[in-house]
Amino acid sequence: MASSSGLFSPDHFLCSICLGVFVQPVSTPCGHNFCLSCIASYWDTTVHQCCCPICKHRFHHRPDLKVNTFISGLAEQLTLLQVTDVPTWSSDQQQQQKKVRSGNTVMCDICTDDQREAVRSCFQCLSSYCQIHLEPHERVPGLKRHTLVQPLTDLEDRICKEHSKVLMFFCRDEEILLCSTCADSHTPTHHHVTPIEEAFTSMKVQLGNEEVKVQELICEREQKVSKVQELLKRHTKETEDVKAKCTQDLMELVQKIQKNQEELVRVMEEKKKAAEKEAADVLNRMEQEMTELQETAQKLRELKQTQDQLVFLQKFSSVRPLGLCTVDLSTMRCNSHEKMQQIRTSLSRTVSQLQTCVDDMDADVNMFSDGGGASSRTTLRYAQQYEVDFVLDPDTAHPFLSLSDDRKQVRYTGVKVDPTSNLDQFTEHLAVLSVRGFVSCKFYFEAFVGSKTEWCLGVAAASVQRRGPILPGSGCGLWALWFLEDKFESFSAPNRPVQWGKVDRVGVFVDYNGGQVSFWDVRRTTVLYSFRGCVFTEELYPYFNPCDNEYGSNLDPIVLVPVSRPH
Repeated sequence: MASSSGLFSPDHFLCSICLGVFVQPVSTPCGHNFCLSCIASYWDTTVHQCCCPICKHRFHHRPDLKVNTFISGLAEQLTLLQVTDVPTWSSDQQQQQKKVRSGNTVMCDICTDDQREAVRSCFQCLSSYCQIHLEPHERVPGLKRHTLVQPLTDLEDRICKEHSKVLMFFCRDEEILLCSTCADSHTPTHHHVTPIEEAFTSMKVQLGNEEVKVQELICEREQKVSKVQELLKRHTKETEDVKAKCTQDLMELVQKIQKNQEELVRVMEEKKKAAEKEAADVLNRMEQEMTELQETAQKLRELKQTQDQLVFLQKFSSVRPLGLCTVDLSTMRCNSHEKMQQIRTSLSRTVSQLQTCVDDMDADVNMFSDGGGASSRTTLRYAQQYEVDFVLDPDTAHPFLSLSDDRKQVRYTGVKVDPTSNLDQFTEHLAVLSVRGFVSCKFYFEAFVGSKTEWCLGVAAASVQRRGPILPGSGCGLWALWFLEDKFESFSAPNRPVQWGKVDRVGVFVDYNGGQVSFWDVRRTTVLYSFRGCVFTEELYPYFNPCDNEYGSNLDPIVLVPVSRPH
């Protein structure tokens, strides 16, 4: 149209502000036409009253401009037809053209005979041009405003499928490409619509920023990976070193125990052989003496039958058994029973202490295995979250015990406090149970024992013996820790210390389903002792036994106290 009729000059469709082909053209009340964005930007930046950039006509109020769809359509058609001598392609030629374009090389859309390679593609014209046919874009003022890029083969994808217009705008809110008609429908809704060139430049900058951020994140992750690998390497080395050292120490300990065992067996065998040899010698001597004594007895019987007084007196001095019994049995080694008992007692004490150390080591290994290396303080915090509150049951208290008014304390008095008795009351053990029982759960409580010289604390089954002594053993129904002066024993295995020292605050943690009862030194956050592998089949009740004065003044109470969390 522009090239054949000459009715319209390209200059008629150029904006006086940007000097480019109209984009969303609008008309001012004075009759002049501009791009919507150009006139809006002009009025936004001018310090004077709103006026026409061409005739300088002033407006009392800023006009509410609407896009002139007629001029917009003519401008778009002009853009598509501005290239001179554009041939009309048949469908067969278009298919052939697509075949020629297949591959990495983009061919000129204008060449008819010998197609040349395109050097630029035009977004507005939707065509690719060789250097010869690109000349109008370098000469015509309107075409100079077109956007030229490196040759592309997908220009048809840049046409709006709904309005068959060039996609020239970008909506930042919906992140979609728009033609001028689409842009008109988005503008009234205050969507952020910008030309493709501006959006491209802005988003390229944004993309660059995102790329920098991604690179920073990659570097950060690489540093973290390197740090984790270094920590893993160090941890592996430390683990191997500790494992080797622990294995060596335990092997040396086992070897020493085996050596002591062999030495003890050897010495005792030597002592036994020496005692057997000594006993054999004594027996031989005693048998010899018995033979001599029997011969003497025979002579004495014969002499006793002698009636001749002279003969009797002559033989009497020769047959007397004086000086024959020379064996001293008090010096024999086989009579050293007390020494053997002393050795046995000393060895038992040493084995007990060693067993305590082994139990502690077993507890540490189990804690390390169960808690993934968690500290004892963390393990205690875990137990303390299951704290329970309860009061003591006076109906179960031994007559020599006294409960406080709030039933949180129990002490030994030495005299009968309550002369009444019932089947629930302890008659042998100076004990009292809680009112509340627990089943199929985890629970924890703490007791203050202060400077008491003896006490017993733990949990008891509902069926625990009350009208008589509780016989220690795995089935007695009592899981308790017994303190005597400076050592701790488990009630199920008395006379076998499991720990040494003193505590003033004891924590008791019960895992009913896990079959475990653990006793904690709350101040030092260490385990005193643990019952493991227990089988609970009935309700468990906290058990308090303040004990008597056997080991000195012991009248202080055992007090149920709120949890004291480690810092």
